[in-house]
Amino acid sequence: MIIKWIRNVGPGTLVAAAFIGPGTVTLCTLAGVNFGFNLLWAMLLSIIATIILQEMAARLGIISQKGLSEVIREEIRIPFLKQFITILILSAIVIGNASYEAGNISGGILGLETVFGEFKFIFGNFSINFMSIIIGLIAFVLLYIGNYKFLEKALVTLVLLMSFSFLITAVVTKPSILQILKGMFVPKFPEKSLLTIIGLIGTTVVPYNLFLHASLVKERWKKKEDVLLAKKDTIVSIVLGGLVSMAIIVSAASIPSKDILNVADLAEGLAPLYGEFAKYFLALGLFAAGITSAITAPLAAAYVAKGCLGFKGNMQSKSFRAVWMVILFLGVLFSSIGIKPIEIIKFAQVANGMLLPLIAGILLWIMNKKNVLGSFVNTKKQNVLGFIIIAITVFLGAKGILKVFNLL
Repeated sequence: MIIKWIRNVGPGTLVAAAFIGPGTVTLCTLAGVNFGFNLLWAMLLSIIATIILQEMAARLGIISQKGLSEVIREEIRIPFLKQFITILILSAIVIGNASYEAGNISGGILGLETVFGEFKFIFGNFSINFMSIIIGLIAFVLLYIGNYKFLEKALVTLVLLMSFSFLITAVVTKPSILQILKGMFVPKFPEKSLLTIIGLIGTTVVPYNLFLHASLVKERWKKKEDVLLAKKDTIVSIVLGGLVSMAIIVSAASIPSKDILNVADLAEGLAPLYGEFAKYFLALGLFAAGITSAITAPLAAAYVAKGCLGFKGNMQSKSFRAVWMVILFLGVLFSSIGIKPIEIIKFAQVANGMLLPLIAGILLWIMNKKNVLGSFVNTKKQNVLGFIIIAITVFLGAKGILKVFNLL
């Protein structure tokens, strides 16, 4: 069964790889440390919302054989509105992914450093982290090859490695199954948990994944009959991603210490309780989470730029490669010398806060257009679920924007 799924695996796994980045891993770690199993229901809710939105994006990509940004550019006919949305998409996805890329690479570095220790070149008061260059080179080679099937296999391997690592770590901690089930199906709001709940949902329901998924499915599938395959792939992959996120929460919940700020601290905390191998499994998972996100973030940005700006050609075209190369280079540069572009990150967070509900709404609108989807338009049930998710994304977007302005 598992071997058959691996053979037929599709772009859904890349979407799971994209949302389980170092940020998600850190947030799940803090959720487990601070609130135990009590917030597992928030992760379950976010996985359901992600499946619903990603299935729509995948269906759109297969039936239209276009990316989401391309369809938006074609279907919105009001010039000023089209320009505003295009600028917002480019700001949130391209600039946003460039500013977040350093975090993706730094997450992979944490995983390596947990096992091998720090490896830096020191030049007086200036230091360069050699690990970030290694991760950058791996991402560069995989993206430069420009072959979708090869890239898919490489990322699937890394996702399976990540999944295996985090799930084994969770099993090692011998959690109570009853407590896990209560955490998943009995919603609780512990004191000071609201921001973490919002964070868990916001780090899973990610705007750029909608663009990435719609673009990737048309690389894999060309026929309308493949919609069912894409739906199964989406559900299985995102559920697997959700299980990984839950496994991190479960692992972190077993640590009595509250002095844990990230998954590297969690790895060190697990070692005395469950042995050194628990630490290595967790470090391996963090490395895989970092490197998969370091690959998918530039890839998504390149697809978005291609759709918004009307680039021609495939993954091997000069314009496509130029976008991901710039983003990857900035990520390696910022992570290797320890710079955090705070103002750019704040700008990207505001843009993403505006983009998520807007794109969810536009996607729902497009999914009801027969000139785009024909008989594959949304059902009433899908529309109702879509409206509920839009309400959630409006709340998430508003909170994200307010949070940034509170920091200014």
